[in-house]
Amino acid sequence: MALQYFNDGKYVRSQTLLEDIAPYYKGTERAQEVVIYLGRSYMGQKSYTSAAEYFEAYLRNYPKGRYAAEASFQVGHCYYLDAPDARLDQDITYRSVDAFEKFIETYPASDYVEQAYKEQNEMYDKLAYKELLSAKLYYNMGTYLGNNYLSAEITAHNALKDFPSNSYQEELNWIIFASKYQQMLHSLESKKEDRAREAEDEYYSFVASYPDSKHRSQAERMGKEIKKALNKKE
Repeated sequence: MALQYFNDGKYVRSQTLLEDIAPYYKGTERAQEVVIYLGRSYMGQKSYTSAAEYFEAYLRNYPKGRYAAEASFQVGHCYYLDAPDARLDQDITYRSVDAFEKFIETYPASDYVEQAYKEQNEMYDKLAYKELLSAKLYYNMGTYLGNNYLSAEITAHNALKDFPSNSYQEELNWIIFASKYQQMLHSLESKKEDRAREAEDEYYSFVASYPDSKHRSQAERMGKEIKKALNKKE
């Protein structure tokens, strides 16, 4: 009846009945099926945290079970579906990434691998976007209570290092260049030449990498200011 309820899309009834009968199936051939269908039933209700708990329980109890590949994938998938907006805490997003990593390593030939890679990359993008928001916040704070331009630069650099294939590379590199430029403008005279040369290197790197960037005209204006600063020194 529990399986019939599940097949009919009556996931609450299926889950309730499965939880009632689970103790009686413990140690039997069908115990695995009870646990995997509990995970599936919670997924049907969009209760992804509860579903993940049952899939994780399946893997603990039946690491070589016939549903192990599915359960391993579904742990990452549940956390993927439950991952919050990038502005919020990303603990669940990291759980999804880690779960997908374990799944891909353990079941590289699984039919779920392609989807796992796709969803994992989306999670990497979300984490990179969160770092981009942090970098922009530091940049907008400017010199308030310290050199926030340096913090913006470091945050953007770390995002590029930690998530090298993310979709926000241009914006992160723009933050790095703009931060270098602002540090030149706010630098002590004794350090201005060094800051200008660092900004110049970043300018050439940015325009070469993103010739059609929406920031191109602003970058060109900033490049001229950098050259002026260097010409004054020379």
